[in-house]
Amino acid sequence: MSIITKVFHAARKYMTDPVYRFEINQAAGMYDRMSDEAYLRKAYRVRMGKDLNLDNPQTFCEKLQWLKLYDHNPYYTMLADKYEVKKIVSELVGPQYVLPALGVWDSFDEIDFDTLPEQFILKCTHNSGGFAVCKDKGTFDRQAAKKLFDKLLKTSYFLAGREWVYKDIKPRIIAEPYIDTLGKKDSIEYKLTCFDGVAKIITICTGIAHSAYENRTNDNFDRDLNHLPWYAFYKNAQVTPSIPPQMDEIISIAEKLSKDIPQVRVDFYVIDGQVYFGEMTFYTWSGFIDFTPPEWDNIMGSYINLDKVSAAAAVKADQKEL
Repeated sequence: MSIITKVFHAARKYMTDPVYRFEINQAAGMYDRMSDEAYLRKAYRVRMGKDLNLDNPQTFCEKLQWLKLYDHNPYYTMLADKYEVKKIVSELVGPQYVLPALGVWDSFDEIDFDTLPEQFILKCTHNSGGFAVCKDKGTFDRQAAKKLFDKLLKTSYFLAGREWVYKDIKPRIIAEPYIDTLGKKDSIEYKLTCFDGVAKIITICTGIAHSAYENRTNDNFDRDLNHLPWYAFYKNAQVTPSIPPQMDEIISIAEKLSKDIPQVRVDFYVIDGQVYFGEMTFYTWSGFIDFTPPEWDNIMGSYINLDKVSAAAAVKADQKEL
């Protein structure tokens, strides 16, 4: 396909596809100065095809947008920081559940590769999905990695979805041990969506994270490990995945970490029989989720209790007026 043809197709898609047009405009910074509420209302209308109800949110997606705007607990920022959260998890449930940080740096140029093992993975502390894998230091493309991280460190992960917890995280790079069983077609992650410290949805993800929908499956279970009849984006596996013997341990850890938080997803891996904490996600899919069947948006929404957050927000508003 020629460059002219590609440009023509991109231009036509920009004119006819509102989601694509919104994403292009957002990436270009056209909405950066828009207030968070106005931006989320616009994004919700484009992505979900309906108006965002912030006065009386009912669905899971509506309540996640509401939490972005009103639940600004600084503790959440530490939990979303991929470096700081390691300390918190170690203190709350034990260091044996945490993959150690091999180093943390403010810039790529500060990394002393001589101190790192032959295999490792580099990640940003302030975003999701930005990483580089080194399986052999002798062949690791440092220039490509530098180009990637120089860009990522300058990019605000907050602006695209106004996910408040990422707004004030200090952009840094961390190194972690390379785990051979991750990032493959048969890799498994366990993601527990918790509500005020109770794990109500357990998702078993099989395949490569952030890959195309056809290359990954997600199966959802309730707390009693009954398979649930819904999916979002990634479909269920043809053969329902088995529950690992460590699931009770995983649930216990997730519920300790999510105590007193209205809604948060806690992710885990099991490597050679050992449970490892992955990360905490406060706004799954940024709260723009295509539930199949759609009634699960309401069911999941019923699990989020906004009363405590509403009361705290009202107190803050009164204090500002004084």
